[in-house]
Amino acid sequence: MPSSLNALLRPRSVAVIGASRKRKTIAAEVFANLLHSGFTGAVYPVNPASPVVQSVKAWPSVEDIPDPVDLAVIVVPAAQVLDAVEACGRKGVRGIVVITAGFAETGSAGRRRQEAVLERLRHWGMRMVGPNCLGLLNTDPAVGLNATFAPTFPPAGDVAVASQSGALGLAILDHAQRLGVGISQFVSIGNKADVDAADLLAFWEQDAATRVILLYVESLGDPGRFLGLARRVARRKPIAVVKSGRTAAGARAASSHTGSLAGADVAVDALLGQAGVLRVDGIDELFDVAMLLSTQPVPGGPRVAILTNAGGPGIMATDACESRGLEVVRLRPETEAALQAFLPPEASVRNPVDMIASASAQSYARALRLLLDDPEVDAVLLIFVTPIVTDPQDVAAAILAAAEGSDKPLATCLMGTHGVAEASSSLRRHRFPSFAFPEAAVRALAHAVRYGAFLQSPEGSTPALEGFSEGCVSALLGRAPPGWLPPETVEGVLAACGVLTPLQGTATDAAGAAEIAADILARIGAPGGGADLPGARLVVKLIAGTIQHKSDVGGVILGVRTPEAAAAAFDAIRARLAALGREGEMEGALLQEQVASPTELFAGATRDPAFGPLIGFGIGGVNVELWKDIAFRVAPLRDTDARQMPDQLRARALLDGFRGAPPVDRAQIADLLLRLSHLVDTFPRIAELDLNPVLPTARGLVAVDARIRLG
Repeated sequence: MPSSLNALLRPRSVAVIGASRKRKTIAAEVFANLLHSGFTGAVYPVNPASPVVQSVKAWPSVEDIPDPVDLAVIVVPAAQVLDAVEACGRKGVRGIVVITAGFAETGSAGRRRQEAVLERLRHWGMRMVGPNCLGLLNTDPAVGLNATFAPTFPPAGDVAVASQSGALGLAILDHAQRLGVGISQFVSIGNKADVDAADLLAFWEQDAATRVILLYVESLGDPGRFLGLARRVARRKPIAVVKSGRTAAGARAASSHTGSLAGADVAVDALLGQAGVLRVDGIDELFDVAMLLSTQPVPGGPRVAILTNAGGPGIMATDACESRGLEVVRLRPETEAALQAFLPPEASVRNPVDMIASASAQSYARALRLLLDDPEVDAVLLIFVTPIVTDPQDVAAAILAAAEGSDKPLATCLMGTHGVAEASSSLRRHRFPSFAFPEAAVRALAHAVRYGAFLQSPEGSTPALEGFSEGCVSALLGRAPPGWLPPETVEGVLAACGVLTPLQGTATDAAGAAEIAADILARIGAPGGGADLPGARLVVKLIAGTIQHKSDVGGVILGVRTPEAAAAAFDAIRARLAALGREGEMEGALLQEQVASPTELFAGATRDPAFGPLIGFGIGGVNVELWKDIAFRVAPLRDTDARQMPDQLRARALLDGFRGAPPVDRAQIADLLLRLSHLVDTFPRIAELDLNPVLPTARGLVAVDARIRLG
């Protein structure tokens, strides 16, 4: 429960176990920071070798302290940490921070040491931050806690930060102070043996002092728990994450399209994206986002107006907007006319609005007000390059006056040297973000627009699926050994899920192929063998467990119209394999009703070792791995996930009827993805699944080629 972290972040008393008199050591700096940060409670140094530490009476053990202790910060050698934790438990301490390194990060011996600490932690019902961490702090004046060894204490504010890296935590605190970004709480989670990012999300969700949450993590812990919490918390407070490291999924050999496409960091992007979390590429970008979202309203859409006194930066900003999906919108004619009324003839009143170098502070104020009032504009980017004639401080004052009371976000970019730093600081003090360059401002605006779109989207649910028989799937999979399922079993599983497939059958020789072809042709209305029905076609496909991409070896023959042609196709495939020296790998052939469509889709699933099942959707066909135009989500999908996935594709215009092709029914796509999600989430034996291609037809989406591998 979030309240279990109160002892860590809102303690009434703190003991430093291992507090040292020797300054410039970690043990001494942690204690000194607690003394000098304005902590409102009592601080107790624990050091059995010294009666006094930094002019404060010391205690030989935490158990000797006569008053209650909420939080203990442990800074003793790793071999002594377990005894210190045990003493804290007997004392009734509720929270501990283990600064000490030498645990799971060092190998098997350290891992065993960490597990022993965790066992005693659970026994006593305590919560722990660390081990191997920088510590934590809370800038709330009612708390004033600095239980870190960082040399800086950031200004108070409404941005909460968690860092898995202590070294980066130091850089984060220093960067926050340099930018003037106020921090509400900071936690260095270290090895996150107990308290992790998900725990902190739950705590900060309820923390009135926190408006924006920033995370630097190397792993997300339990992905399902993180997704559930982040999805809920992001509806109330923006979350931005720097996630380093890579999953093991990309390193393993993948034998399916989905597996090869879902490598590297795809699972992380999928999870964070569907949770509404903003993933950024570095600490600078993390704080750019924090500066904007902690001070400005969330934009209602992607339409941006750019106001500048220099053409070059305006063009740079325009290019940056377009590359990040923002629209440099056409202003209303009334707005352009109002700008033209007071700007010089040389100025450009079309977006981006270039007031030229002679623009005064008053011109900035009037133009900014007009842009903020234009109903076509969702956000404004203001750029000021220092000329000789205009004082940056005057421009900053004009910006503050013009933007007061606006419900639209304003990002500013003041460029130059003379007076710019002071003007930028003035804007930030008044809660208006100021960036060094236009690209950084645009990058932050793009993240804010994505967050706004997330807030405007429905939360979604997991709907019931008609025609999905879990019992039939269970029976089919229960009898199947590990490996790729035979085509008839795949057909049965998909039918039990309510996924359409073509009429089909398998043959082990040419004569069997002719018999199956005659049966399928008769069932699709071609009793004369197909020659009298122009649309009747079959496709003959190789079956070989060792050959996953059949077209690579000539294992697919299209346009088969008669039983005799089916037998010939069977023999032709066998001959092609024989020419390659692989005839022995042929197990038979699959004969299918040939389905035609100008649009080929792809849907699939793979199981990431850390994140579980991933669902993929994109443009299909033989070039699926070349185009790599696939959207991924972590199962189980909600209906909103399934509806949004097609919109992530670069080639999404193909779904809407490109160059005369019929549009693809988005509801049918969502239904297919929800069925695949339920299948792989319910049956964890399914390791990989490919439907490629999936073809839109009059009767619905048909999975023409399907493969399922059991683990």
